[in-house]
Amino acid sequence: MDLRTLRSLYQPPPRKQRSRLRLPFPGRITLAALGAALFSILSPGKAHAEFTVCNQTLDVVNLAVGQKVDNADQTDGWWTIGANQCVNVIREELTNRYIYLYATDVFGHAILNGSTEMCIDRRRFSIRGIDACWQRGHIAARFVEVDTLEQVRWTYFLTGNSP
Repeated sequence: MDLRTLRSLYQPPPRKQRSRLRLPFPGRITLAALGAALFSILSPGKAHAEFTVCNQTLDVVNLAVGQKVDNADQTDGWWTIGANQCVNVIREELTNRYIYLYATDVFGHAILNGSTEMCIDRRRFSIRGIDACWQRGHIAARFVEVDTLEQVRWTYFLTGNSP
């Protein structure tokens, strides 16, 4: 038998008829409209930071933030910020003119040290009140005061020369 005879003996299976995708929507929907609908459903709401800290140093830093919450002073920590990275630390529009920052290197040495004493802890924390830190089992640290000039959004750039 030669090759032509073998080819004629081989019959490919009959083609299956393709089924059409039927959508539960009346009328025709374009792919672009379907993609836009999926994007709007799956994408999160508009997310934008209101107070961001950008680490422009070559070191990883740990950051604590102080502000007034419900007319009481409160400190929160820790955010770890890599070299040349930014972190959103307050996600709502700012209502306080002054935000307080304290930063350490990975060894716990203060690299952002100011004049306003507030409370911190060694592990993740949220502390109400800034008085009697030691007596309440916390650590007293000196935070830098950042004047946001009553803006609703602010970015603070942490540099090697920060106060």
